Amino acid sequence: MKRSVNILLSVDWLTIGVYLLLVFLGWLNIYAAVYDEQHPSVIDFSQRYGKQLVWVFAALVIALIVMLVDNRIYFFFSWFIYGGVVLLLVLVLIIGKEINGAKAWFEFGGVGLQPSEFAKFATALVVARYLHSPAINLTRPRDLMTAVALFMTPVMLIILQPDLGTAVVFISFFFVLFRAGMSPYILFSGLLMIILFLLTILFDDLFVAIGLVILAFIIVVLQSRKFLPPLTGLAVIAALVAGGWLTDRYLINIGGIEVAIIISLLIAGLGLSWFIFRYKLKWVMVIYLFLLGSIMYIYTVDYAFNNLLRPHQQTRINIILGIESDPLGKGYNLNQSLISIGSGGFSGKGYLQGTQTKFRFVPEQSTDFIFCTVGEEWGFIGSIAVIGIYLLLFFRLIVLAERQKSAFARIYGYSVFSILFFHFFINIGMTIGLVPVIGIPLPFLSYGGSSLWGFTILLFVFLRLDASRTEYLL
Repeated sequence: MKRSVNILLSVDWLTIGVYLLLVFLGWLNIYAAVYDEQHPSVIDFSQRYGKQLVWVFAALVIALIVMLVDNRIYFFFSWFIYGGVVLLLVLVLIIGKEINGAKAWFEFGGVGLQPSEFAKFATALVVARYLHSPAINLTRPRDLMTAVALFMTPVMLIILQPDLGTAVVFISFFFVLFRAGMSPYILFSGLLMIILFLLTILFDDLFVAIGLVILAFIIVVLQSRKFLPPLTGLAVIAALVAGGWLTDRYLINIGGIEVAIIISLLIAGLGLSWFIFRYKLKWVMVIYLFLLGSIMYIYTVDYAFNNLLRPHQQTRINIILGIESDPLGKGYNLNQSLISIGSGGFSGKGYLQGTQTKFRFVPEQSTDFIFCTVGEEWGFIGSIAVIGIYLLLFFRLIVLAERQKSAFARIYGYSVFSILFFHFFINIGMTIGLVPVIGIPLPFLSYGGSSLWGFTILLFVFLRLDASRTEYLL
């Protein structure tokens, strides 16, 4: 039997308070970031802080509507909501307005609407709906691939816009899958892929491949506690690679040293299969497949980096890794961001007193680089305070997610946490030079109606589900 609850009494007011505080701090910093002495009025709609006020009041109305809607609507209509947003992502590629090289916006009477911001909420709903069933087991490849396809579908459409920054955010759903039962080895493999990606960019492919072969050799020696058999296998692989390289150089072109290494590993794998079967050493096969897959991956990364990424994206990654230095070109945003935050010192320059902010040295300061305003005008103390407020929000979201009786609400709650945390980490990380500049907003602080509304819906749907956690969805 359905239990009725009083929403006003059961809603988590602490999380709502944190939300309101972040939205208020966001507006204050947007006002400071675009402040014009000739337009001091806070309700001047020709300025971004005036427009943001409209977005804020609209977001509060949206939050109220979300809380008043029956919580079962989000469960039963999750597939329809997801399908509608995917349709919008298709339509925006056809009739959308192009801004800054990305066809990602619908325009209605001068007001832009970015459907990709709402795709996060819709995808979180449908992933939770799919995974809530006890019949779904993420250790089965079919179930796992279906779950991945649910969030990769909007990713592919968003990449076509192209909007790489927003697309990258959907990687956060892998953490949701891990919490829902995905093998930790898959998550571990993902972290290794990131490490290999960085190594491939920093060093020559051949050196990375040789390093992987040596690492595999050391692991086999430590695991088997024998030296001669692994050394023999390493010598065989080296001889095959040398033979392939000589064949490529003096007889026929087989595709270079990269192809020679992969072919050599495949040939060596035939003999390895007999060895594994003979002595029942399955763990050796695991190491071999890891080695082969890793080497194929690094060559794929090299090709993708040089042929699929745009030149400015390559440059941004190279600047972060210290390979290139372009303070007046592609690295200008990051350089000015670091100057702005560093100039704030311990206690900041004071509200509306930031010189970097006042003279517009940092591009996109009210959107992607809003944290620069915090760092310059509020200093280290203010920056730590803002980060602390976010950490309180994240901690509270985890607490709320864990207390859900419904698998649907719990999984959705972890989706909310993962998306918001990913935005937080990437946005602040790119302003202080920890990650490449990919252009994603800081939740609730950055200027923009679509992002604020999207984050508001994302959060308040979860608060609505939590408020009715004693009710039955089915």
